[in-house]
Parts: sequence; structure tokens; C-alpha cells
Amino acid sequence: MDIDIVSVFPEYFDVLDLSLLGKAKDKGLISVCAHNLRDWTHDVHQSVDDTPVGGGAGMVMKPAVWAECLDELLGLPADAPAQETALPDRPILIFPNPSAPLFTQQDATELSHAQHLVFGCGRYEGYDARIPAYYRERGVDVREYSIGDYVLNGGEVAVSVMLEAITRLLPGFMGNPDSIIEESYTGGNALLEHNQYTKPASWRGLDVPAVLLSGDHAKVDRFRRDEALEKTNRIRPDLIAQLDCHALSKADRKTLIELGWEVSGDHPRRIS
Repeated sequence: MDIDIVSVFPEYFDVLDLSLLGKAKDKGLISVCAHNLRDWTHDVHQSVDDTPVGGGAGMVMKPAVWAECLDELLGLPADAPAQETALPDRPILIFPNPSAPLFTQQDATELSHAQHLVFGCGRYEGYDARIPAYYRERGVDVREYSIGDYVLNGGEVAVSVMLEAITRLLPGFMGNPDSIIEESYTGGNALLEHNQYTKPASWRGLDVPAVLLSGDHAKVDRFRRDEALEKTNRIRPDLIAQLDCHALSKADRKTLIELGWEVSGDHPRRIS
């Protein structure tokens, strides 16, 4: 996978040389290039922003500078005509935006199959709204995502979050690929992950649940599944309400009923 990142602080992404991301780069699984948006400016001050049209506080990133940069990275001529459909071989262009739909594990999974991702990091009051609109009209697959209900100083942190969520799903990225299977939000019927423990079995008066020491794999699996259901019910009941009742086992149904859900129809319904 080829990854291009555009930022006014490209050095922020030096951190990508660390840990598993760094190893993935060394193995050739991914290539990452962070570009300085100011390299596409033409004035002595290397200005990338201007005052908002209509007034207001702060500054807005200018479309002309972004366009010169993105035309080059996307391989799109400056006078490219509008397209009716997305071009299949074009990179996916991604902008973090606190006003956009929430980035999810499903999005990360989809994007992990892409060959080329281009991330644009906004700053100040954000980027001119015509930038994503312009590239959508020209057949580019443009995505805007929020990583949560809060505002950051810039898009760099959000891009780092999305990058880690996406790249860790690439084949060969994780040392043990099985570690991904039972993680929170993974799979069609997503639940929060069950608790994890390691040795010693007793630590400062707190014991690992006895069933995990039993050696009975069926009981361990059931205990972990019930714990995931209980935790999700307590912290993210909205995920329980999205479960597919037809895909639940008899034991799952029993646990959910005990937790106060009616398990009938297509999705569970809270009754207490």
C-alpha cells in the first residue's frame, strides 16, 4: 500500500517509523511519504490560508495551494473534466473533518484493501469546502471522516489514528493475525472485546477468573463471549441493538435476555 500525507507539519509523521508501522515499512508492506503543503506555494511567506469569506474568526486553507498539491499526487491534470463515476484506479483521498461521519472499523477494513491512500491534514478553521467537492466531480473517491465528537488543532492526529487502524489489517502486518479476530468492533456482529489477563493468576489480591485456568476451551470461549456481551451492554448498548438476532446462538440469546433484552425479530430490543 502506498500512502501520501499532506500537512504543514510533515515532521509530525516521523513517528510512523516506530513500532509495527516502522517494521511494515521496512518489510515493504507499506510506503509512506509525508509532504509539506507549503512546497506548492509561490509567495515569499508560503501562505496556505486566508480569511474566511463572509467574515468570522480564524483562517481557512486556500483551495489553490491544495489543488496544485493534490493534482500532482493524484496524477490528475489541472484541467481534468468532471467525471460521472469514480475512477477505479485513482487513489482514495481522505480528509479528517470533525463535521464528517464517524470513522469506523468497517471503514478501516474497506480502506485496508486500497492500493493508494492520500490523506490531507487540515489546520486553522479547516480547508475550503470546494476542495473535496472539486475532486469528487472529477471522479476521485473522496472520503471525509471524524474520529470523535471533539475538535483537534489539526488533522495530523486524526490521520495517525486512521492510518494505524487501516494498516494493522494488512496481511503480514501483525505478528499473530489471530489477535485481530476477537477485537472490539470486529466482524458483522461487533461487540466490545472481553477482558484480557496474563500471569500471575493472583496479583495484589486480585485473581484471574477461575474458568480461564480450567483448561476447558469451550467454557473459556463461552465465558469470554458472555463477558463481551455484558461489557457491551453496559458501555455501548447501541451495539447490542444493532446485532443480528438470526446470527446469535442459543447461549447468546439466553445471556441477552438475562441482561434485559428481547431477542426477537431482526435486532434485540431493550425491555428493562
